[in-house]
Amino acid sequence: MIFTTGGIKGGSGKTTFATNLAIYLSSKGRDVLFVDADDQGSAHAFSIQREATTNGNTGYTAIRQSDKEVRSEVLKLASKFDDIVIDTGGRDTTSQRAALSITDVYLVPFYPRSLDIWTLEKVESLISDMQVANPKLKAFSFINRADSQGGDNRDVAELLKESQIVTYLDTPLVQRKTFANAISYGLGIFEMKPKDKKATDEFTALYEALFSALKIKAY
Repeated sequence: MIFTTGGIKGGSGKTTFATNLAIYLSSKGRDVLFVDADDQGSAHAFSIQREATTNGNTGYTAIRQSDKEVRSEVLKLASKFDDIVIDTGGRDTTSQRAALSITDVYLVPFYPRSLDIWTLEKVESLISDMQVANPKLKAFSFINRADSQGGDNRDVAELLKESQIVTYLDTPLVQRKTFANAISYGLGIFEMKPKDKKATDEFTALYEALFSALKIKAY
């Protein structure tokens, strides 16, 4: 399956989620290709750090691609892997559109603030455009870097639920230090010691909610 993380605005934690998804899938025995298709190169930098931290045992194969080559290179390699995770930037770029032209699951995290939720209409337009070329494309939203309390999460959730194009997954990931700490070490949150049970439980709930929405058994 091909998963792509993306959106229209930066700062929502796409790369942090993508790195954890790639590592989590590989921990399930899946052969994973992790593609950095963001010009900022954060996922690529993470993979370099992870290679050093794990003595080369990253658990996945990492490559970096951009523009139309995202599509051509992934299609060339797809048969060699069980799953592919593509991390794209927070803009409507050629790279993101190339990824969406071959993607099964598009995951769009939203930070619970007005500037982020205001991009929903543009995200919907991007998805509608790409579903013409790729009818199998399914899109999902969720709240990332959520507040531990307060009404902002609820307000954003209500707006995301209204979308007829992006399916909302009501399993937010709260902004926790373990996400930032893990990525700085080149690790996934499940690899951190001591384990942050709240963070890992939230990630697992989101993962299971996604597969439930897809109506297929989670790996």
